Amino acid sequence: MENDRKKVLLIVNPCAGKNKSRTGTFDIVDKFSNNDYEFTVRTTTCQGDATNIVKRELEGKDLVVCCGGDGTLNETINGVMDMPKRVPIGYIPTGTTCDLASTLGIPSDVKKATDIIISGNTNDYDIGLFNNRYFSYVASFGAFTKCSYATPQKLKNRFGHAAYVFTALGEVKDVHGIFMRIEHDGGVIEGKFSFGAVSNSTSVAGMFKLIEDDVRLNDGIFEVLLVPEMGLFDIIPTIRKAQKQDYDGKRVIYLRTSKIKITSPYEEVDWTLDGEYGGSHSEVMIHVLERAVRICTNESPLFVKHSEPAAEQTEEAKSEPEAPKKAKGRKKSK
Repeated sequence: MENDRKKVLLIVNPCAGKNKSRTGTFDIVDKFSNNDYEFTVRTTTCQGDATNIVKRELEGKDLVVCCGGDGTLNETINGVMDMPKRVPIGYIPTGTTCDLASTLGIPSDVKKATDIIISGNTNDYDIGLFNNRYFSYVASFGAFTKCSYATPQKLKNRFGHAAYVFTALGEVKDVHGIFMRIEHDGGVIEGKFSFGAVSNSTSVAGMFKLIEDDVRLNDGIFEVLLVPEMGLFDIIPTIRKAQKQDYDGKRVIYLRTSKIKITSPYEEVDWTLDGEYGGSHSEVMIHVLERAVRICTNESPLFVKHSEPAAEQTEEAKSEPEAPKKAKGRKKSK
C-alpha cells in the first residue's frame, strides 16, 4: 500500500569526487523505487547546504541518505542532531577520500552501498561535539590538515587523492610547533605540537592507521594522536611511525579519552572537522556523544553490541551533553 512505503530524503552532492554522485543518482533512485521506497531528491549547491536541507525537509521522513564525501555526511549529521527525532542515516560515499566509509565497511560502489541501506541493518554510532559543532569522525589541527579543505574541487575531480598530495607539498614550509595544554581523561600534557587528531575511525586522512583492537565506534571513547614539534627532516619518519602504529610517546603520542580540552594560549589554531574548515580557535572542548545517531551499515566487530536501543533525541538531551565517561582500559595490541 502507498501509505506503507518508507519515505526517504536523498541528499546528493553533485560535485563530490569525480562527479560519481551525479552519475550514480539514477542507480540509487532505481534501487529505492524497486524496493517500495518513496523518495525526495535534493542536491546541494554550497557548503553547509546539506544541513539546511535536513532541517527543512526531514520531518515526516523515515530515513535520510547522503551521497557525497565525508563532508556531506558531516553536514547531514549536523542537521539530524538538531531534529526532534533522529532517523537512521544512510551513506553512499562518492567523495575523493572517504575515511569513514572505509571504517564503516561501506563500499564506494554506489549500487552496493545502496543495497546496505535497503537491507535495513543499522548500528549506533558515536559522534563528537567540538565546542558547539558536531563532527562524525575526526577533528584535527596542524601539519597537512589544511589540504583537505584548501584543495580546489576541480583538482580533486581531476586527480582524485593525488590532488591532496599536491596541496600538502605546499604546506611543508608552514609546519611548526604550537604550544598547547591538553587535558584528557588520563591527565594533562603540555608542550609544542605540530599535529593532532581526535578521531573515531581506523583511518585518518588516508595516511594514519589506528589500532583496530582499540577502535570501537560506539563505546563512548575517541582515539587521539599527537605529534610533538618536528622539523622538516622529521616529517617522513614520523608519518612512517604513525602508519606502523609505532606510538613511542616521543615522536607520536597515542591516548584514548571521552573528553579533551585543548588550549593554545599564544595563538589561534586552524581546525579541520571531517575534512572541512572548522574555524580558528585558542580553546576547544571536545566531548564524545555516545551512540548519538544510527548509521546504515553491515554487521562489524567495530561496533559494541548493546541490548537496549539508542535513546531518541529530546529537547532536554539536546541542551547539554551527557557527562563523559571514564576512559576504558582496553589494551593496545602488540
